[in-house]
Amino acid sequence: MASNRTAHQVGTYAAEHLSPAFPNRAPRGTAGSLRAWQQEALDLYLQKKPRDFLATATPGAGKTTFALRIATELLADATVNRVIVVAPTDHLKTQWAEAAARVGIRLDPKFSNNQGGVSREYHGVAVTYAQVAMKPYLHEHLCGSARTLVIMDEIHHGGDSLTWGDALHDAYEHADRRLSLTGTPFRSDTAPIPFVRYERDGEGIRVSQADYTYGYGNALADGVVRPVMFMAYSGNVRWRDTYGEEMAAGLADDNTKDIVSQAWRTALDPNGDWIQQVIQAADQRLTEIRQDVPDAGGLVIATDHEAARGYAALIEHLTGTKPALILSDDPGASDRISSFAASNERWMVAVRMVSEGVDVPRLCVGVYATSSSTPLFFAQAIGRFVRARRKGETATVFIPSVPKLAALAHELELERDHALDRRTKEEENLGAGMTEEERELAEAQKEDQASSELTTYKFEALSSEAQFERVLYDGGDFGYAAEVGSLEELEYLGLPGILEAEEVSAVLEARAKKQESIQDARANRKLHDGHQTVQPLHRTLKEQRTLLNSLVGLYARQKELPHGKVHGWLRATCGGPAVAQATSHQIQQRIDLLRKKLH
Repeated sequence: MASNRTAHQVGTYAAEHLSPAFPNRAPRGTAGSLRAWQQEALDLYLQKKPRDFLATATPGAGKTTFALRIATELLADATVNRVIVVAPTDHLKTQWAEAAARVGIRLDPKFSNNQGGVSREYHGVAVTYAQVAMKPYLHEHLCGSARTLVIMDEIHHGGDSLTWGDALHDAYEHADRRLSLTGTPFRSDTAPIPFVRYERDGEGIRVSQADYTYGYGNALADGVVRPVMFMAYSGNVRWRDTYGEEMAAGLADDNTKDIVSQAWRTALDPNGDWIQQVIQAADQRLTEIRQDVPDAGGLVIATDHEAARGYAALIEHLTGTKPALILSDDPGASDRISSFAASNERWMVAVRMVSEGVDVPRLCVGVYATSSSTPLFFAQAIGRFVRARRKGETATVFIPSVPKLAALAHELELERDHALDRRTKEEENLGAGMTEEERELAEAQKEDQASSELTTYKFEALSSEAQFERVLYDGGDFGYAAEVGSLEELEYLGLPGILEAEEVSAVLEARAKKQESIQDARANRKLHDGHQTVQPLHRTLKEQRTLLNSLVGLYARQKELPHGKVHGWLRATCGGPAVAQATSHQIQQRIDLLRKKLH
């Protein structure tokens, strides 16, 4: 029978029932062997044969393979005779078309709204959400003129605005089958996502319901994705605001929202020392990994085009080689990504277009040099580094040590759903389950919060200096604050590039204990030195801040509290401003208090 198929017919080879093996053969597109989760989800789908199906699977798990297997099944039994894929970007349209072609499904990724119909040589089209939003009734006609399966990749984009959501609903309301995919189902807004089912939880909040979920924690245990270590870098920065006032802060300090935002943006300034030191450390880490993974690549994710060009120039200066520069307004950007993916180049610099769905399996090192801090964007960005090709590959992502990013890194393994409703304002501000003391502290700190509108002010970055703070992995913290270029930092930059997920924690624990013994030895030498040289005040303050941050990290681990909450408690107890503005005496008071608590 198979030998009589015409060029337009499709088989189901994309997912023949072979025993699930480690995903070495198909890092992108489709595979002859389904992974265990794909087979389980497929069996569930074929058993129910629903009109709508939402699959939530962590980035890198293989959603494309799963979706195309369903498409081949439905085409083979004539349930549908047309396939439409809706993707977030033009590059992903091409990526879907290439993956589909490998299993005999021909999708036209160059379809435009001016064509009006599907060419007979194709089984269907790949379009973007923006295309659908511009002419929803054209796409309604495409869908209604055949028995159609609509695959909506990263379906949360359907809620980007009411216009997009309404257009998607109008275009595909009458589709025979709809398969929705997402790697991150949660959103920070309450715009409903079309074709997604919501049910009320125990608190009455309407929450999205996936038909099948495969989270990062499960994928990590199965060896489908890489373990991710976050190298967090703090440091001190200075800038001048729009009123001409010179400001200074530490990245890891517990400050108001506008201070944190401006300190963060100052650290990311391409002309500053902070980002140069971090990129240099990341390049050193990449060199270490390439000893075990020769084609390992790195990616710097920038906030905008200007910053991306600055980082590219910086990498060229540090390494002597031009990185691949990916800008969204460059018509050749998609080809450049594909070229980088197939090459042995070390670095790629890009803005947002590689944050979601783009498939470059050899990316092992990342620098999160963007000011975006939404859970959705963060998870999608980290998803670029987790795709596993062989057992033991690890990923390392360098991040600014701002409280919000550290919290997101700690919560990487959490599975979340999209909530349509919000808790009361009091619950949002104070949080459920807080003690009375925590509530009082939160209330006291509320007046210290500045308007988020201040984050849009322009400013002049004056100086910045990076400091290695710690490694975040699997919800834990490892290491103490150390100077950039120090042996303590090198202990972590030099970690092997091939480690099993369970080995990572053991190695990090060993490194942390070694670093702790070095810290103790230095402290003992200082205690017994009766002839200490008087240090300049700025150096003394810097050392005090370093010690305070180390003690805060230790206390936070002991009490399982966020660093920001410990800093807030210290300020409320001892008085005084944030660490960056505190005097030597004020910082010493906090150090003394923490030492008493720890002992």
